[in-house]
Amino acid sequence: MGNIADMKFLVVLCFLLCSLSAEATSFASVRDTDGRSLRPGHEYYILPLIRGRGGGLTLAARSNDSSFACPLAVAQEGLEVDSGLPVIFSPAPEGSEFVKMSTDLNVRFSAATICVQSTVWRLGDVDASTGRRYVISGGVEGSPGAGTASNWFKIERYGERDYKLVHCPSVCQDCKVVCGDLGVFVEGENRWLGLDGDPFPVMFTNAHPGYAN
Repeated sequence: MGNIADMKFLVVLCFLLCSLSAEATSFASVRDTDGRSLRPGHEYYILPLIRGRGGGLTLAARSNDSSFACPLAVAQEGLEVDSGLPVIFSPAPEGSEFVKMSTDLNVRFSAATICVQSTVWRLGDVDASTGRRYVISGGVEGSPGAGTASNWFKIERYGERDYKLVHCPSVCQDCKVVCGDLGVFVEGENRWLGLDGDPFPVMFTNAHPGYAN
């Protein structure tokens, strides 16, 4: 009887330790290419992990008609040498010291555009021509809730050490939300960031290398 009780105790202990380890991993700080924790309010480039498949992320108009240029969509630079535009992460809740995995956050391009609207990311509606949902500008920063659910994204693990971007907001417990990985859709000469498709493995580079956390 003693051996059985000991085995049950070990099984329960192992389960608890594994659960705590998984939870700690899920909410671990996201690291940049220098191994430093990402900080809210600082500028970073989001770059593809796999070389030879385009550059960093930027903003571009999905239509050639200037009257329909806004909102702009999140696109990937075609050339690997182009880092794109820097972004700033703003986690929920406010006041977080670091950017952590599996945590809701706003993503904002640190740039000015021709559109009279914010550069905060949000998930757009289904595109009538492609049936896809693209990440576009014009989101609201902060104010987590039902009205801003489309503006929240997360950074998750891709493999053992790398990262991917996802849309699966948990800021509104009673909301019916859409979840999925963010991938890059190649359409002609353009590369658009959108929901579903193959995950887009990324890395984060400090936009100001001389700064140390």
